Amino acid sequence: MSSSLIAVLAAAALLLVWLIANYNRFVRLKNYIRESWSNVDVELKRRYELIPNLVATCKGYAAHERELFEKIVELRNRAAANIGDQAGQARDESALMLGMKQLFAVVENYPALKADAHFLQLQEELALTEDRIAAARRFYNGNIRDLRQLCEMFPTSILAHLFGFRAPGFFELDSEAERVVPRVA
Repeated sequence: MSSSLIAVLAAAALLLVWLIANYNRFVRLKNYIRESWSNVDVELKRRYELIPNLVATCKGYAAHERELFEKIVELRNRAAANIGDQAGQARDESALMLGMKQLFAVVENYPALKADAHFLQLQEELALTEDRIAAARRFYNGNIRDLRQLCEMFPTSILAHLFGFRAPGFFELDSEAERVVPRVA
């Protein structure tokens, strides 16, 4: 065998190894994104389960705030039913968080409710859930960032185009909605 043929075969073997390694990186990141979105989804479902209990607890104290309670339940149902893209989910989550902000503003007017042990327990659980959602969302967005970098940087952008790898959008909430944090008194 001639040295030029060996060099060509070695270059082809290196190219093949590079292709396989990078293809596997894309697949691994795609699976990390699925897993991290699943983690976000689990925490969102936990929040959806807590909200009706919180609303029911508040209803007894503030019966005349019925319209707000119905709005919260409707926003919760819409967010829970959204299994579409991350942008749609983020819009529904932002609306729900803003509704929760209104609910906690109403709670401020009811000292007996703010002191109720059941309400405080639910509020604390909701605060912990919000923290877990934020952590899961950061992990998800980190995986999206990594996949976007692979899809946009040369030469892996060629592979992304060839094999149809695309990064979904980040899971972002409106900045006002992100500032809504349930307070535990």
